[in-house]
Amino acid sequence: MTFTPPLAEIAAALRTAAGPGDTILADVPVDDILAEAGRFAAGVLAPLNRIGDRAGVSLRDGAVTTAPGWREAYRRFAEGGWTGVSAPEAEDGQGLPVMVEMAVQELWNAGNAAFAVGPMLTVGAIEALAAHGSDAIRAAYLPRLVSGEWTATMNLTEPQAGSDLALIATRAERAGDGTYRITGQKIFITYGEHDLADNIVHLVLARLADAPPGTGGISLFVVPKVLPSGERNAVLAAGIEHKLGLHGSPTCTMVFDGAEGLLVGEENRGLACMFTMMNLARLSVGIQGVGVAERAWQGALAYARERRQGRAPGSAGTGPDPIVGHPDVQVMLMRMASLVAASRALCYACAHAIDMSRRGAPAERSAWGERASLLTPLAKAYATDAAVEVATLGIQVHGGAGYIEETGAAQHLRDARIFSIYEGTNGIQAMDLVLRKLRLGEGAAVMAVTAEVQAIADGLSQSRNDVIRAMHRPLADALDTLRSATVAMDVAVAAGRRPEALAGASAYLRLFATTLAGGLLARAAVGSDGVPAAPGAFAKAAFFAQTMLTEVPALGAAVGGASRGLDAGAAAFLAGDGRA
Repeated sequence: MTFTPPLAEIAAALRTAAGPGDTILADVPVDDILAEAGRFAAGVLAPLNRIGDRAGVSLRDGAVTTAPGWREAYRRFAEGGWTGVSAPEAEDGQGLPVMVEMAVQELWNAGNAAFAVGPMLTVGAIEALAAHGSDAIRAAYLPRLVSGEWTATMNLTEPQAGSDLALIATRAERAGDGTYRITGQKIFITYGEHDLADNIVHLVLARLADAPPGTGGISLFVVPKVLPSGERNAVLAAGIEHKLGLHGSPTCTMVFDGAEGLLVGEENRGLACMFTMMNLARLSVGIQGVGVAERAWQGALAYARERRQGRAPGSAGTGPDPIVGHPDVQVMLMRMASLVAASRALCYACAHAIDMSRRGAPAERSAWGERASLLTPLAKAYATDAAVEVATLGIQVHGGAGYIEETGAAQHLRDARIFSIYEGTNGIQAMDLVLRKLRLGEGAAVMAVTAEVQAIADGLSQSRNDVIRAMHRPLADALDTLRSATVAMDVAVAAGRRPEALAGASAYLRLFATTLAGGLLARAAVGSDGVPAAPGAFAKAAFFAQTMLTEVPALGAAVGGASRGLDAGAAAFLAGDGRA
């Protein structure tokens, strides 16, 4: 299936996220950048998507070979300067806003998600090293990472330490010459070994012998595959995973056997440094969801326009009609399109907050930083859950053909399924939201967001257009639910009723993200004169309001109901054999 880059939709979402009068994108040639990125995504990456899925990668004697065509594609990617889009100009990057970085990442992922995840990690490593690396580290590594000559990885997970990083056992020993020796095993390392670049820069979490226990005793190290001397470092890919999806992306087990590394930041402060990379990576994973969902939606729509089955209501034809005319299929397609638009809006709103925390008025940067922190778990979790739903609906629209690999619909589901798991599972995003993010600025971050959605809802109620005015009540009801659920969460956490709060956290995140997304879609779809803007944007916003926003009150009931449901004997049932 061909891929048509949704350039107009991305550009509109960027400008809506920025808002009128915003200067973040003022001097950026957004349309030109998107057009060039779209050509690369559609012309170079998309044709390799099925090839990577079918061929996968191979490991022999510690060396990984990627799918046919991938090395040439990466060479062209690096030559195009795409690794350095948002990298600091002081490090030879282009210094463009994070919003632009996310826009081009969406295109890479829509074209070929298994390819895109590699450069995505390099972008995150550039952020971490630029913020926390010593002068020597920045001079040695950043120019070649920014240029794409080298790539980078994130090494956190170990067999016994998945989401619980306090259990990390990889050891670091001081060598006496300013370097360290790293020993241990890391698993699930994306692009831990490959043949796309001459060197791979591993960012590794490890623990010194005299470090305190827990996450407060973790340090971060740069451990290159090839040392500055040109010698091969003592790091090896011992295996590759055979995964449900993303077959073209090598996921490696890495063994460090006294490998030479350099400390990033301070000893025992490594997790704070790594979170610079992880926070951006979480938004990037949300963007992965947007890209794959867009590709699944395009495929389903094209199939529905071509496939003829049955007679559509009101049809005047003599033969079977395209299934796009059947109401049930229309509902599925509109749900897919609306979820893609909602996910895109949330992710770009988060990216805009990050940009404002760095480029906005100095007095306002702290508040924007808090907003970015609040929106990150919303964007990551909502967009990745949406990608799974959109891909599932895409298979359903295809019918039996969707269950067959040749159509490509199944690959989107297989690829998307990991997004809600890695870079912090969506359950962890929900925990982070209710335990940490709701109290940012003494609750000011949440109040600012709800106030903006309220203003959008008020504007809808004043429209002379019946369809626009009808969008007001679902949004207003969702906003009321969000406010009451937020108070309930805040009270439960403050009172020490953590099990109650955590049981309802995922439902709370979903209702928060859905409410905000509904507001963002409405703002994008209604012009300043109170009439519909672009027809497609308006259709998606109206459908979202009348279907997805109406689900929010039920989610509000589930926020408290989850805990009450668990209290009804769930612990004993789960501790038994699960049968009685």
